[in-house]
Amino acid sequence: MSKTETAAGVKDPSKLTFESVFTRRKILAAYWLVVLLAVPLWWKYTSIDRLSLPEARVQSVASKQWHSPIRVHIKSEVPAHPAEVVAADVSKLLGEDLKDVDSVSIDFVSKSTPDTYQVRLHNNVDHTSLIGRQLSIGMLPEDDDESIQMSRLRLASILRHMLVPPPPRATSSTQRVVKYSPRYRLAFTLLNEDSATGKAAISWDLQQSMGQYLGPSLDRFKVLHNFTVESQIQFHAPLAFAPKTVEHEGKTVHGLTHEDLTVFVNSAEWTLSSSVSNDPVLHFVLFVPSANHTPLHILDNEGKPSDSNAFILPQWGGIVIVNRPLPHLSSAALKRPFETFRAQLLALLGVPELPPADIKSDHPESFSDWQLDALIRQRTGENVKDSQETLESIVKLVNQIQNMPVGKDVKGDVQSALDALERAFEVGSSSAARALQYSAEALKLSSRAFFNPNNLGLLYFPAEHKYAVYTPLFASVAAPLVAAVIRELLAWRRARREQVAAGEKTAEKPKSD
Repeated sequence: MSKTETAAGVKDPSKLTFESVFTRRKILAAYWLVVLLAVPLWWKYTSIDRLSLPEARVQSVASKQWHSPIRVHIKSEVPAHPAEVVAADVSKLLGEDLKDVDSVSIDFVSKSTPDTYQVRLHNNVDHTSLIGRQLSIGMLPEDDDESIQMSRLRLASILRHMLVPPPPRATSSTQRVVKYSPRYRLAFTLLNEDSATGKAAISWDLQQSMGQYLGPSLDRFKVLHNFTVESQIQFHAPLAFAPKTVEHEGKTVHGLTHEDLTVFVNSAEWTLSSSVSNDPVLHFVLFVPSANHTPLHILDNEGKPSDSNAFILPQWGGIVIVNRPLPHLSSAALKRPFETFRAQLLALLGVPELPPADIKSDHPESFSDWQLDALIRQRTGENVKDSQETLESIVKLVNQIQNMPVGKDVKGDVQSALDALERAFEVGSSSAARALQYSAEALKLSSRAFFNPNNLGLLYFPAEHKYAVYTPLFASVAAPLVAAVIRELLAWRRARREQVAAGEKTAEKPKSD
């Protein structure tokens, strides 16, 4: 009988090559070696990439206060109002009025430069005009104190309103201005409530009307925005509600209350967006009511038809109602609606109004250089403030959410936004247009970094969820391997004890003999 065989003729398992202790332990070690080699790869592909952000630089830029200097040069043709004295008095009046405004300062200079606002004082009190950056204003020629004070108070009020326009007090006015964007889509839509009734506008001279009534204003906006224009005609655009019927001057008319205006746009039935783009859209709707709802008027607070048949939906666009349409709307027929669209566009984009004085502008078809400059300063300040707040928010979020990834693209956008902001502060006192460009770039980059989709990949997947996912997967594999290691350790200790005991017996035998 072989030594590796038992009495029954079966080999002893402990003597088999593949069941030997050495082979078994090599196999177990190979499994654990694979696990140990896989751990770095698992760690790399499951760890969150969190690059460091320039927090100190963000805090430094965010702590800066945006400031726009305005320089004014006064030239007087009225002996009772010397230029130096008027400049000192008006500067004092404006200083008291603008003491709470930190973003703008008005300085009166003795020499004129290309970026200086010119104020010309003359004797014709009834004539006030704007030519470029020059304001010609009439002053009272009397030299008594009351006339002098009255004229200079009027001048200070006009300059305050034109250089630093006060924000609108009405809530609807403050919220109607759209958020700044370098690009906008202007969507013009001719809506017929029901062309089957016979009263419908089939076509319109949009292109000619755009160039004639809106073209000058769009050209003035080039330094601020780029526009893409699109149009469409719909022949069935029903209202989502029934207009109210009222009696007016012995006739039955249909009216829209203020509550109706808030839900006037029927999003379920009207398809107003005809192209796919990420640019913000401003809608301008020419609405033709059906014969059943004609004439259609907007009701005032007393329930009577108002003089205007147009209204603005804040941050959305404007609507004009036409009760007597022609089958074809020529550019002459579209004059009043498109003049209304122009006023709505200026209001939506935040163009400040001229002061309540009879001022003749050299751009009556659009808006003056003073209004454009004021809008540029306003938009630049908004962009700088929004960029600073966005960058601070990014840093706070990254510090608060430890599992929020920060990749190379996010870090690069943050650094580029900081560079653009610093350039905006550098050129702010010399070029308002360049400062606007840099502030717009900073706003775009900071917003892109904040809304980067890679930031959201593991944002709502904390470490506890990771353990909950991986534990059922690896526990079933790790349990046999750990049990095998424990079993081998116990076997090794048992073999060691047996070896020690056998050695001790061998050492005791000679003594007993």
